[in-house]
Parts: sequence; structure tokens; C-alpha cells
Amino acid sequence: MTQNARPLTLIMALLLLLLAACAQPQATAPANNPGSGAGEPITAATAAPAVPAVTNASAAATVIRATAATATTTATATATPPPAPTATPTATPTPPHPLSIELMRQESYPGSDLVFEQTLPPGNGYSQYIVSYLSEGNKIYALLTIPNGEKPESGWPVVIFNHGFIPPDVYRTTERYEAYVAAFASAGYMVLRSDYRGHGSSEGEATGGYSSPAYTVDVLNGMASVLRHPDADPDRVGMWGHSMGGQITLRAMVVSDQIKAGVVWAGVVASYPDMLQHWTRPGPTRTPDPESTRRPWRRELVEAYGSPAENPVFWASISPNSYVADLSGPLQLHHGTADTSVPVILSELLVEEVQAAGKPVELHLYEGDNHNISNYWGLAMSRSVAFLDQYVKGLAAP
Repeated sequence: MTQNARPLTLIMALLLLLLAACAQPQATAPANNPGSGAGEPITAATAAPAVPAVTNASAAATVIRATAATATTTATATATPPPAPTATPTATPTPPHPLSIELMRQESYPGSDLVFEQTLPPGNGYSQYIVSYLSEGNKIYALLTIPNGEKPESGWPVVIFNHGFIPPDVYRTTERYEAYVAAFASAGYMVLRSDYRGHGSSEGEATGGYSSPAYTVDVLNGMASVLRHPDADPDRVGMWGHSMGGQITLRAMVVSDQIKAGVVWAGVVASYPDMLQHWTRPGPTRTPDPESTRRPWRRELVEAYGSPAENPVFWASISPNSYVADLSGPLQLHHGTADTSVPVILSELLVEEVQAAGKPVELHLYEGDNHNISNYWGLAMSRSVAFLDQYVKGLAAP
């Protein structure tokens, strides 16, 4: 080989080495490399399984429940990706949904004169009757108590008593909640406990407490009816509700300005978006919702109007929580921390909303107690009576 050929040979060898190096494949990050963020490159096929939605939702819910003082409606609403709608939602329902608070405020609830259907055995310091009244053309039955003794000059103060879910076909006017009614009746209140439409002997269809305002309409007509009674004081009215009756109480207090104070035990009192988020549990431990087997209101509303993320205007319009600045009076909440029927976070979220609106609210938690606050029943009831005595009767706080 000549001297002139050697440089050419070296140059060709170097070029061959460079070409070979360029042809080698690039190495991927190791599967266990903590800096890579994932075991494999993220592609359209692998991105979705990388972050399971159910796992994220459970973690967010746990954090919110553990730090109730800092929980917000926004955090709740965005904790779980919303389900895809099956119908194209509109910004606002046309016409407005019957649950709309603004629409309910435009309606009238005149009630009727009470008809005394049956006299029942007297209680401790009060008489009691089965009465009836009219609500949207339906004959609604109710339990009424009237205190014995000398009536105050302005009339007896009144408690409108809203019971929780009881299967309508087994409901009876004189069964269940007897001790609850007796506590208020013995404290000097007229008490009206309505049998919502479709319950017991009441006419109409039992529509449920969340997909329709019908039960609240019955309660408001019942309030108007009892206030027609000459023994009732129309300026001293309180309301008590348990579970589903808590939702009725909250809704009534932002529709009517006549209710001076409200007390709710274990109430379904969260906004509709928060109910969708918190009133279920994934898998076989789903929180009981007695109405779900009869009327799938969640699915119906989402299919018709879209999810809360897609149509927030609609969901705000039907949630009493959007109107807590207009509450007609102070609110007192009670909840057992071991309630497996209605999670305590529903009460905690409402407290934050009412506080943010600058309205008076109390929340009493009962450690380890159940949906009926059975272990601390006496304490919870004494607090309830004292609260209504203060804000309805106008007595000094104990």
C-alpha cells in the first residue's frame, strides 16, 4: 500500500465506524428507574390505565373527610372524573326542573283547613290526632299534637316534623318516631308530622325525596295548614328533619322565610354534586340508598342534564346549598361519626357552606354513634329542644 493510500484507508474506516454507531437503537429508561415516572413510555394505549380513577377518588375522599375544616365543594366536585353523559346537556334546563329553588319560590303553598280524622290516646301533657289537609289536590294525612294547659296569648309555637325514609307501603302514621315527636310535644310545641304523598293513607305517588320536590311541597302545604289552626302561632315556627327529612328541611328553609330555625339529624344535606361524590362507595360496600332500587334519580338527572362538571348551572339550581345565604333561620346539625347510611361528611360540607355565607350554624358530632344517634339520643334531643326554644320560643340560651 502506498503512503497516499493509507490516509484514504483510515478515513474510510472511520466513516464505517460512524455509520455503524448511528445504526444502533436508542436505549429506553429502566422499568424501575424512579426518575422515569413509569415503567414504559406513555402512549395512547397505556396512558389511561396508569392512573386508575377509583383509586384517586378514594384517596381524595379520605383526605377531605380527615380534614373537614378545609374541605371545599370544589375539591369534592373534582375528585372523581365525571361520567360521560348519554344526552347532550344544555346550560340551563328549559323549562326549569321542578327541583329548581327559584321555581319553587315562585309557587304558592296555601294548604287548607285541617280536617280532624281521628282522636288518638293523649300523650304526656298533650293531645294528639290524625288530621288531613290538601297538597296539590292530594289528601295528605298527618299526626298532630296540641299541648294541654293555658295557651299563650299568641298561640302555641309549632314544630314541623319531617321523617326520614320509610318504605311507603309499610309506613303508618302512628308508628316510628314516637319518642321524637313526644319530646317536642311535651316541651310545649304543636307538632305536625306529615305522611308524604304515597305514604300510608295519603294520596298521590311516592316520588322520593331527591328527584322531585313533591315531599317538600307536602310539608310546606302542611305548614300552611297547621298555621291556620287558631291555637298555632304563625310567627313561631321551627322545623326538624331526619335523614331524607333533613334534605326536605334544608330545601324548605331556602324556599320559605317563615321557618325561624331548623334542626337536622343525620341529614342528606349536601349539594347534589357532593351527594353524587360522597353518598356512594365503590364496589360491594356501596352506601345504602333505599330509593335507588325504586327510582334511579342519579342516572336520570345525569342522562338528562349532564354531569355536574358539564352542566354546573343546572346542578346549582336544584341544590339548596347554593342558596344557604337565604336560610330563613339558624341551623343545628347532629351526626353520628359511625353512620353507615348517610356519611358524616354531608353535614360537615353543609356547615362550611353555611359558615362561608355568614349564617349561624351548629354541628354536634357523636363519636361512634349510628344513623339514629341511638347512644346519645337523650343528649341530642335535649340540644334540639333547647335550640328551638331559643330561636323559636325566644327563650334565653341554656
